[in-house]
Amino acid sequence: MISLGHHGRVATTARERVRAELTREITDAARRQLAEVGAPALSLRAVAREVGMVSSAVYRYFPSRDDLLTRLIIDGYDDLGAVAEAADDPSAPALERWLAVCRAVRSWARAHPHEYALLYGSPVPGYRAPQETIPAAARVALVLGRILSDAAEAGDLPRAAGERDPGLFSDEAVAALGGDHPAFDDAVRARALLAWSSLYGTVSFELFGHFVGSVEDGDRYFDRAMGDLAMLIGFRAA
Repeated sequence: MISLGHHGRVATTARERVRAELTREITDAARRQLAEVGAPALSLRAVAREVGMVSSAVYRYFPSRDDLLTRLIIDGYDDLGAVAEAADDPSAPALERWLAVCRAVRSWARAHPHEYALLYGSPVPGYRAPQETIPAAARVALVLGRILSDAAEAGDLPRAAGERDPGLFSDEAVAALGGDHPAFDDAVRARALLAWSSLYGTVSFELFGHFVGSVEDGDRYFDRAMGDLAMLIGFRAA
């Protein structure tokens, strides 16, 4: 079996393969620690004990707890991003694509609640995510942005009447939220960003038990909420 090194590079030498395998064992043990004690209590020493290594050996792979957290965060975002990308069928109508990606995000979160909590739950005290987490974190947004862009190109969004509101959105956000098109102005982008953030808010409420006593059929509620958000953006009904 060919192992993957850091950031997905194929490990070709025996030393690289061993390092990649040990890195995988360490990160797998760290994920189990997340489930047992949560991210704030994640300990390199505890991870080392679980994989049968001395702490000093683990430090050669991850010099600090924050380095290990960063790896777990990037892996989580990449895993979620891959699921969202696989769920998107460019040949389907925009509304169906939007709903499929939203459902995929929810399904991943329900299957990986502790990883989801690491990505979108309470910040870990003392930890600050570095810039290198941004590309992985953006993958789901880029999928949704591509759906918006394709919908605009296909005429499935109404033409916008407004213009850019200087200082409201960054150029990077404009690019992610469908780019420049006559169907997009900052009002549309604001609704798209609201829909994107509401996706995670809805999933979080479900995972963390905040819908208990309010929502009886989680599947139906989720689909209705995501459909209403898509209509808010301006998608045409299928």
